Amino acid sequence: MPEGDTVHQTARRLHRALAGHPLTRSDLRVPKLATADLTGRTVLDVTPRGKHLLTRVEGGLTLHSHLRMDGSWKVYAPHERWRGGPAHQIRAILATAEHTAVGYRLPVLELLRTADEQRAVGHLGPDLLGPDWDPDRALRNLLAAPERALGEALLDQRNLAGIGNIYKSELCFLLGVTPWLPIGELPAETANRLPALAKKLLEANRDRPDRTTTGIPRPDRRLYVYGRAPRPCLRCGTPVRSADQGDGSRQRPTYWCPTCQSGPTP
Repeated sequence: MPEGDTVHQTARRLHRALAGHPLTRSDLRVPKLATADLTGRTVLDVTPRGKHLLTRVEGGLTLHSHLRMDGSWKVYAPHERWRGGPAHQIRAILATAEHTAVGYRLPVLELLRTADEQRAVGHLGPDLLGPDWDPDRALRNLLAAPERALGEALLDQRNLAGIGNIYKSELCFLLGVTPWLPIGELPAETANRLPALAKKLLEANRDRPDRTTTGIPRPDRRLYVYGRAPRPCLRCGTPVRSADQGDGSRQRPTYWCPTCQSGPTP
């Protein structure tokens, strides 16, 4: 599942493959971009912003993409077989003489003037893995709506950018509170720890192919609670529980240990 660390890894792969080279092929397979052609333009850089990707090309244009739940970008060498999914799931192809980047299942793909990038990402809070990271601002954003459930506040990219559903559950476990606790009820010491802990988790995984919050590489022990229901909590042995959190289409499966985490539950 793409989260801030995944997006940064993807941006790094795309940048290494494309930046500094002219595009020999450009195929954007969404109706509004059917006539757009970037062929011949040099890719300047690929920059992550929270969970967004900004691929900048000469001429003042930016290809903005977002992976959401199951999107991905794959990079292939010439003549290498494409394995990211069936052809009908391809939304973008950007090729140079040496590499081809293929975007699969991209729910967001748009071409912007680079000067207008803020229209796509200007609403985001401080990026946990970006140069604009500001822990004090992130905490102020989170506490601005004290009645809001902690898990929902963490997922709101306007507060801080880069946390997805996995890190939401894992952060709440490490803080010792349930995701349904109103964020204003967090003890001050716990609230103050939150931004630094979130950054530590994402930084620890920004170069890892397999995400872990426990530090244990075994596949069944990489995460404390996410995806573990109804298996035992790694810390106390209590069966991990799960429930959806959020409203309507924003509902996300959420995991917690009823012994290790205090606070309200659904």
